Amino acid sequence: MGHETGNAGEVEAQKPKATSILKQTLSGGFGGMCLVAVGHPLDTIKVRLQTMQVVAGQAPLYTGALDCAKKTIAREGVKGLYRGMAAPLIGVTPMYALCFFGYGVGQSLQRTSPDEKLSLFKIWNAGCLSGVFSTAIMVPLERVKCLLQVQTAENKKYNGLWDCGRGVYREEGIRGLYRGTAATALRDVPGSGAYFVAYEFFKRAMSKEGEPLNPAKTLFAGGMAGVFNWLVALPADVVKSRLQTSPEGTYRGLAHCFSDLVQKEGYGALYKGIRPVMLRAFPANAACFLGVEVSLRFLNWVAPGL
Repeated sequence: MGHETGNAGEVEAQKPKATSILKQTLSGGFGGMCLVAVGHPLDTIKVRLQTMQVVAGQAPLYTGALDCAKKTIAREGVKGLYRGMAAPLIGVTPMYALCFFGYGVGQSLQRTSPDEKLSLFKIWNAGCLSGVFSTAIMVPLERVKCLLQVQTAENKKYNGLWDCGRGVYREEGIRGLYRGTAATALRDVPGSGAYFVAYEFFKRAMSKEGEPLNPAKTLFAGGMAGVFNWLVALPADVVKSRLQTSPEGTYRGLAHCFSDLVQKEGYGALYKGIRPVMLRAFPANAACFLGVEVSLRFLNWVAPGL
């Protein structure tokens, strides 16, 4: 596809066409499943570090990511690292499908022709739109996931995904399930823009026009997309985790949670959990984009006209 032919019409005919929104949606769902399977243990460590309260004069519960992992496994076994996995695994297929659907819609809205190569600025716009699409389904799943992840054997309150969801709804109503919506949007909209821009940038840098990436390059581009996503999204994610796991009434809202966190722990607290985040970001998102690309190739093979 990247090689010239002797006929200009043949070159034109071989220009890569835009992937259909339906294929992007289906492939995004599969990629999300790959992401959760690889990344959840480190996500659990991230949430526990982010929600750990630091009290002056007292030693923190965890001294870092490795200490958190060791204590979690010692107290709860390896399965402790997989607490709350059912929520993202059940929700990740529609959530990532919706994310890639939004990305496809964002691309389509900006294209003037089916084979137009979008600028990175337009890719950013499409990525931000994907974050808007995914936020609606992400918030209640994140609330349940975070509550389950901060549970330990000593303070267990919920017996799994459905019990947690019912408990939150019973105690706080539908608003309880959607606590942290603004923080989630603040995380996912710019974070998704950075996510897709980074992937497209590295993809273009490592391949010729119209030439598909090999698996190793796909893994690298996908991993770097995850790294850039979290560099942008982590401060809002810390605030979101605090909002979603604190007792009702602790914070008046997003601004209050942010100011309270910075006042008590400094601006460095906004990047609390960055080590497990980055350790997770590269392999998990590498797996996600490899899953997306493999799924797209499979769909192009079995249903080229889809």
